[in-house]
Parts: sequence; structure tokens; C-alpha cells
Amino acid sequence: MPKVTQEYMDKKREMIVEAAYQVCLRKPVQMVNITDVIAETGMSQGAIYRYYASLDDILIDLVSKMRADYNIVDRLNEITSDPEAPFEETTFKVCDCLGEAMEKHLMDVQKINFDLVVLAINEPKRVSYIMENLKEKSVGNNEYLASVIFPRLVTSCVKNGYKPKGDAQELAAYMGATYTGIEKYCIFAACYGIGDSNGKVEPKKLFRTFAKTIILLFGGQINE
Repeated sequence: MPKVTQEYMDKKREMIVEAAYQVCLRKPVQMVNITDVIAETGMSQGAIYRYYASLDDILIDLVSKMRADYNIVDRLNEITSDPEAPFEETTFKVCDCLGEAMEKHLMDVQKINFDLVVLAINEPKRVSYIMENLKEKSVGNNEYLASVIFPRLVTSCVKNGYKPKGDAQELAAYMGATYTGIEKYCIFAACYGIGDSNGKVEPKKLFRTFAKTIILLFGGQINE
């Protein structure tokens, strides 16, 4: 019997993960089962279980792949790395980056990420298992925004001599909540036809408005 190489096994795993990805694009993640993935691959059940012990083990590799493919942390760091940059300019660049990334991945990664949040509400142990076993322990985009980028905007505002229209921590929390709101609105409309589905979903425009709101709340100036 010929020896199975590591490369061969890796390619099989990649094929299985891609099949799971395609299924998750069509169905809510919480409704996906291992039978769906088996059917998508065209492999037998026994063949699938040679590579993965369960559907959640497949989802671990799927989430790891999505985090690697849809990672804007480096770009956000580049934008916010200069403490002397004008607060308004930095804010617009951050929000433009968010809008472009969301527009690009709205129908795929954003949709699956939202489904995982729903899964976490209904089956928290499953999602805890998935997140705890990710191969790459990098911080996700949303977590990085809340823990690093939004606080940096607060610091930039203070360094520019502006006076925020409220407590800095409360404003940072507001930014996180508004980002999540825009994200959910776009996903509901684009992926599920809920809400204002008659009009075109335009994350870039929404995030430009978000940038203006941040600037004004922090006492900055908008010159348009």
C-alpha cells in the first residue's frame, strides 16, 4: 500500500474545509451538519473521519482560515501608528478601511462570522471549543478594534487637544456598538433580505457617516 504523504493529507483537509465553507455560505452555520459536508466533498463518511473527528473540528480549521484571509489588523496598525497624524484624517482612514473590508467580504466571511455569533448564543460550549482550539491564536478584527484601535482614536483625540463630548470609555464602547450595528444591518439586508433590502447595501457610505459621528463626538472638525 503506497505511503500517504503529509502533503496529500493537507490537501484533503483543505478540500474538506473548502466544502464546509461552501455549505456555510448557503446555510446558517447552526443548521450545517457533517452530512452536508460529506455530500459537498463527494467523499465517504469514513474518508472524512480519517481527517476530522467531528464537524466542529472542521470548523476550527475553517475559522482559522477565515481569520488569516480576512485580517485587517496590519492595515489598521499602519493607519493608527503615527501619533502625530491629525485625528480627523486617522478616523476617516480607519472607517474607510472597515467599510472596504466589509464590502468585500459581506456575503462570505462576514456572513459566517455572524452565524457563529448566533451559534455561540445557542450552543456556547461548541463555540468555546472551536475558539479555544484555533491553530492561530491571533486576535480577530472585531476584538482588535475594541481593544486597540478605538482606544487609539481616543488617545489621538486627546493629543490633538480636543474635548470629547462624554467619558472616553463610554465613547469607545459606543464606537464598538455602532460598528456591530452597521455590521449586523448590512448582513441582515444583504444575506437574509431583512430590513432595507430594496436598496443597495453600501458599507463604505455607512462607515463614512460613522467617521463623521466619531469626529464630532470627540470635538473634531469636518471640512467638506
